[in-house]
Amino acid sequence: MLEALQYDFMRNALLAGLLASLACGMVGSLVVVNRIGFISGGLAHAAYGGIGLAFFLSWPVLPTTLAFCLAMSVLMGWITQRRRERADTVIGVLWAVGMALGIILVDLSPGYGVDLLSYLFGSILAVPRGDLLAMAAVDAAALAVILLFYKPFLALSFDVEFARARGVPVAALNYLLLAFIAGAVVMLMRVVGLILVIALLTIPPYIAERFTRSLGGMMALATVLSAVFVAAGLWMSYAFNLSSGASIIAVGAAAFAVSAAAPWHRDGRA
Repeated sequence: MLEALQYDFMRNALLAGLLASLACGMVGSLVVVNRIGFISGGLAHAAYGGIGLAFFLSWPVLPTTLAFCLAMSVLMGWITQRRRERADTVIGVLWAVGMALGIILVDLSPGYGVDLLSYLFGSILAVPRGDLLAMAAVDAAALAVILLFYKPFLALSFDVEFARARGVPVAALNYLLLAFIAGAVVMLMRVVGLILVIALLTIPPYIAERFTRSLGGMMALATVLSAVFVAAGLWMSYAFNLSSGASIIAVGAAAFAVSAAAPWHRDGRA
């Protein structure tokens, strides 16, 4: 791996993975404790509509996809607040519509010649420096908001009724959380692709939850685990000439299996 780091693209890939790991640790932990993995998966797949829109209009891919994903997060948040009993069905429809829209717009894009698989399965080895700055900005915003609203997020995550009784703005925090999930999805799109985003968002926090006693500890351990999975996956892809995104998830899945089978753990709660 040290030999591979002599190349600029490998250093950029590792840095992108570490930045994505911070998002996984913070946002992914909130996804896991709030049990909204399905909504996160819906956002990840619906984001493909933003990619199609970017190519159809010849706009920058990352900002356009982020804006589209944020709009979808607001829509999904409104649905879960107003139509909770049908939320899973409607989110499933939006999931499919987003992907279908993206495919149609890509088909209609003039002179389109980009490999779709790079967005579906990741292209971490081709992350430019401009994207690294955008990823760092998303991380900084997420960290600032979580530090500022840690206690409200804690109350929201473990007892919604208690949070409401204490005057916590539950609806606003839900929308804010979904917005950060949208940002994390767009970040991870470059690392593991839209198809595998939900795995990297949930596997490290799930493992971390079993061995920590607080939400903050869970976030910290999930960040470290994500970084380890990314580094190990990049080494595997370099050593064996494999897809980097799939290799990262394979490492995470192996760790998940070991963690699930381990008899020793703490059922940590913040």
